[in-house]
Amino acid sequence: MNSWLQYKFLSFTMNEWLYTLFIFMFAYGGLLIVWKFAISKISNFTARNPTKLGDLVIEVMRSTHQLTFALFSVLFAMHFLELNSRWITRLDYLSFLVIGIQVAIWLSKGITLWARAKVVAIDGAAENAVLTTMLSWIFKTIVWSIALLSILANTGVNITAFVASLGVGGVAVALAVQNILSDLFASLAIGLDKPFVIGDFIIFGNVLGTVERVGLKTTHIRSLSGEQIVCGNTELLKNTIHNYKRMAERRVVFEFRVTYETKAEVVRKIPEVVKHAITAQSKARFDRAHFKGFGLSSLEFEVVYYVLDSSYNVYMDIQQAINLYLMEELEAMKVSFAFPTMTLNFAKDSDLKVVMPEVDVAKYH
Repeated sequence: MNSWLQYKFLSFTMNEWLYTLFIFMFAYGGLLIVWKFAISKISNFTARNPTKLGDLVIEVMRSTHQLTFALFSVLFAMHFLELNSRWITRLDYLSFLVIGIQVAIWLSKGITLWARAKVVAIDGAAENAVLTTMLSWIFKTIVWSIALLSILANTGVNITAFVASLGVGGVAVALAVQNILSDLFASLAIGLDKPFVIGDFIIFGNVLGTVERVGLKTTHIRSLSGEQIVCGNTELLKNTIHNYKRMAERRVVFEFRVTYETKAEVVRKIPEVVKHAITAQSKARFDRAHFKGFGLSSLEFEVVYYVLDSSYNVYMDIQQAINLYLMEELEAMKVSFAFPTMTLNFAKDSDLKVVMPEVDVAKYH
């Protein structure tokens, strides 16, 4: 038995390997017990005192990989072997690598949970979804970059020259993908400035529809005819955008015309009829109604009022009600709507006179 324990494998006896295995199992089991105990205590605390931070900490701790515990336990146990200083240094490097990656995973998980909670908190409207996604992506990039640079610095790599080379390479990459980066920054501008959000009805150029999704590169719009329009964020922001969802009230200007046979005293009453037609609508505010002027074939009226609702359907319902009211009232007043006409006067035969040009006969002889 003693002879077997003294058998050497990779310059270490089996007795030393068994001792190292015992240290590994003890360290691995101890880490698992501490990890589960901490999660249990924090869960009980957050159950009594619910907080978003407590839930976030629990979810982050649950993202810990058991492989991390195993690797760290192996590296910890190997320190009990009689290794030379070179191998001890390598073990320290590997230990820092495992810890650094796990910390980066924790921070990345926390950023993901924060971004998810930020979007869900807006009742599914995802008003800040673009900004939240961009910030999440930027934060994760920073976390993993710092983790990589820290690991390289700990292993003795000259990160100053490495960062300088990355800067030169980054400029080359940026020039190669400048169109993509342009859309990414345009997406960030949409998230910060919020010219529109999901659910808004917008018009730009010859495109009109409801915003369905604002992505990192493109914006998806559902047009009135049903098809989906996908537009690059940069091209979208180059246009003047009309956002009808944010319109508090709609200013409406319309005209109508009556015939010249209408008497002056009747013309004087028509603006009052128009005012009564508009004030009868609960979601409309009267501004003015005037006998505008004399047209080629009609007397012209101009009316201005406000619809106290941004919905286009509400506006059309009100305009229809006003039109029907005017038709009924003007018909009762025996006033006819005018349409383009032209009067032609024909001369009588007796008034026709033929004028012959004078001819100098002498010059032909």
